[in-house]
Amino acid sequence: MSSTESGWLREESHSRCTAQGTTENREILLRNSTTHSPPSEKDLADAIEEAAGRAIAALFSEHPSEHFYYCALITSGEAHSPTLTAWSTEALDRELQQSKSPEEARWWLEWSYGESPYFCSGQEHFERVNRLFSERPPIDARRMSEAEIESEFQLRIRSMETAMSTLDSRGLFGSGPRRLEIVVNVEVMPPDFGNTERALRLNPLAAIEKWLKEVAEPSPGR
Repeated sequence: MSSTESGWLREESHSRCTAQGTTENREILLRNSTTHSPPSEKDLADAIEEAAGRAIAALFSEHPSEHFYYCALITSGEAHSPTLTAWSTEALDRELQQSKSPEEARWWLEWSYGESPYFCSGQEHFERVNRLFSERPPIDARRMSEAEIESEFQLRIRSMETAMSTLDSRGLFGSGPRRLEIVVNVEVMPPDFGNTERALRLNPLAAIEKWLKEVAEPSPGR
C-alpha cells in the first residue's frame, strides 16, 4: 500500500475531525447566508494562522525530544476546514517497531497523514476555523458553476497556504539548517499536483528533496 492510498483510506477520519464542514453546517449557512456576508479570505487565513500556530506549538512543546520532519494541514477535495497532521522520526520508529515488515511499512507510513499518531492534533484550537468555513458558500455542484466551485476552492486553499507561510516566516518551523529538516505543506486528499506546487512554494528546495522523490504527485500529463 502506498502512502497516498493509505491517505485515501483515512478520508472518513478526516471528515470526522472536521465535522463543522459537513451537511449540518451547510444547512446553517443556507439559513444565515442572507443575513451577513461570508468570512473573507483574510478572515480564514488569520483564523487558521492562530489555530494552527497554537496547535503546532503545543505539539512541539508536548514532544520536546522528538524531531519533526513533516507538518501539514490536510483538507478534502471540497476544501473543508483543515486538520493538522505531523510525523517525527521517533514516532515513525515507534510505529515501525510494531510492524512485522518494518522496511515495507516505512514505505507507506513515512508520509501518510492519516496513519500518524499526531493526526488531528490540537483540533480543539480549530473551532473558530470550522465555524468560519461553515459560513462560506458551500461547494455544491447543484448550486454553483464550475468556475464558482474553482474560485471558492482556491480561496479556501490559499487561506491555508497563507497561514502556514506566515507561521513559517515567524520561525515556528525553525530557521537555518533546522528549517531544512521539516516539510511544511497544505495537502488535498486524494492528492493532486497542487500539493506539489504548494510544497515548492512553502519550503526551501533542500527541505523537500526526499518528499519530492518519494511521494510528490507529478505534473498533469507526465
